[in-house]
Amino acid sequence: MSQQITKLYDKDDHICLFVTGLVDGEAIPSNQLVIIDHGEAALFDPGGDLTYSALSFELSKLINLKSLRYVCASHQDPDIIASLPRWLMHTNCCVVTSKLWARFLPHLVSGFVSERMNASLAHRMIELPDEGGRIALGETSFQAVPAHFLHSVGNFHFYDPISKALFSGDVGAAITPGQDHLPVDDMATHIPRMEGFHRRYMAGNRACREWVNRIRLMDVEMILPQHGKPFIGKKMVAEFLGWFERLECGVDLLPGNFHVR
Repeated sequence: MSQQITKLYDKDDHICLFVTGLVDGEAIPSNQLVIIDHGEAALFDPGGDLTYSALSFELSKLINLKSLRYVCASHQDPDIIASLPRWLMHTNCCVVTSKLWARFLPHLVSGFVSERMNASLAHRMIELPDEGGRIALGETSFQAVPAHFLHSVGNFHFYDPISKALFSGDVGAAITPGQDHLPVDDMATHIPRMEGFHRRYMAGNRACREWVNRIRLMDVEMILPQHGKPFIGKKMVAEFLGWFERLECGVDLLPGNFHVR
């Protein structure tokens, strides 16, 4: 395991952290993003049980875990949010996710609910409408950016306007074991590490183009996927967007055979 915590931004009591290398073995490696503003923290796609112990330990060095205000889930997959019961139990966080998935999350937290005498999760949930929106954190806010049908029918990415970092979930994902903390330095050699996954797991090119058009209107300096290397700097961000908007994927490839890579 090559655990790394990269400080992407640290100025005026605002910190942006990119966490990689918490999972090894047969499980899918996953990255996490943490934003801290004036003592309040938000954690994005916290992962499953394999990440919880190491991630909570590292976070406890920086903040009182009780000050974790949000756990944000881009979508509903186990590697995104399966550790939710432990975050609910050990912090006072609220869970931010699409309204489409909010009603499914109780299936993950039966132990938490039973220990709290069948308590409702409603007061711990923030259900995002399809258009997304801004969520207050400390003295600023972050933005939930719609990314629907890019791997999930109800999908959101999260943008920090201060560090100008976009946490992009499965968009931009690649398998780069042991190197996830290192930025992409050559798009041509990186594309083969992304292409098979994106062709299978993205719904179609129209969804890709809609997302790219939205992101181009934003001031994005970094795209940080949940798997693999980040895209750092406007030049690399632009190269990724150019590739993604032209990608044929999902239903574009029917009829035909898919090959999981």
